[in-house]
Amino acid sequence: MKHRLIFKTSLGDEVYYLKDTIFIKFSVKRRGISTSKLNGGISTNLKSVFNHHLSQENIDYLTDHDVREYLINLCNNFDIDYKQSTGLITLAKMNNVSIVEKSFKNLEITVLTTAGVRTNASRAGDPSSYYEEYGKFGTINTIILTNVALNDDTLIDVVMTATEAKTVALNDLKIPSQYSNGYATGTGTDGIAIFSNLESDNTLTNAGKHSKLGELVAKSVIESTKKAIKKQVWISQKSQSNALVRLNRYYLDINEFYNNLDYDKFEFIKLLQKDMKKQDNVAITSSILNLIDEVDANLIKRDEARKLSISIKDKCESYPIKKLLEYWIGYFIR
Repeated sequence: MKHRLIFKTSLGDEVYYLKDTIFIKFSVKRRGISTSKLNGGISTNLKSVFNHHLSQENIDYLTDHDVREYLINLCNNFDIDYKQSTGLITLAKMNNVSIVEKSFKNLEITVLTTAGVRTNASRAGDPSSYYEEYGKFGTINTIILTNVALNDDTLIDVVMTATEAKTVALNDLKIPSQYSNGYATGTGTDGIAIFSNLESDNTLTNAGKHSKLGELVAKSVIESTKKAIKKQVWISQKSQSNALVRLNRYYLDINEFYNNLDYDKFEFIKLLQKDMKKQDNVAITSSILNLIDEVDANLIKRDEARKLSISIKDKCESYPIKKLLEYWIGYFIR
């Protein structure tokens, strides 16, 4: 199988691009943890890890077939020893992978991320949709390599820190859940694989937020996740600075709004397109949505939130934004 070397870590781990797959060949013995169906859990005998893009044909195949069996067949096709490898799967394309390296003194972290959040972004605690596991892959897959040794408990500590960091990236981008009105904390099918260096004589014991290891892991995951999301689905800080994008988190039937609008629809839309990215309109919209969030979380009384929302809305100088905010306030803080 033809492959192309796209990256090499300081330890010599080689990252290859194969057809629909990013493959990492280890240069040292590694202790790792993986959420994969293939050799998942904690291990010390793996020689490689991969991230694989699923075509629609493969998604259809997995509807009636075992994931582990699919991954084994994939390894066999690539001449990879499946007993010594683990892999993640996703709909995200591998040419949209983001690779971030960070270091401090003798500590080095490499993070590889692919991310799709359009259809599968969800918030922990949202209503379950397990039956969609092989129908709507979005998936944020994260692979972390470090040059130091980590015991089993520290590997799990890295999982926790990396997961929190992924949520920070999603919240910074204001990614909405597709299953509730909240912000997403991940997708329904996220995967992670983390590998430390068994050959290192430098064993670190803490990957929490107070440790330098935890800081580097978190910063690398945040940066890598944001870059991967931008490459895969074009969501960025710029695209999210939009009043309409913010309003879409609290979904309402826009056709019903237009049916009751005492204004020419096409002229309204023309004005809306002009005003929706203006910073003052984004700020006002975000402030009102935050009040709706506070009401939902029982942190602010509904009557007080409604009064304050109306006073904020009245400061809006854009006619279309103001009308939309009236509609949202009237429904969610009535």
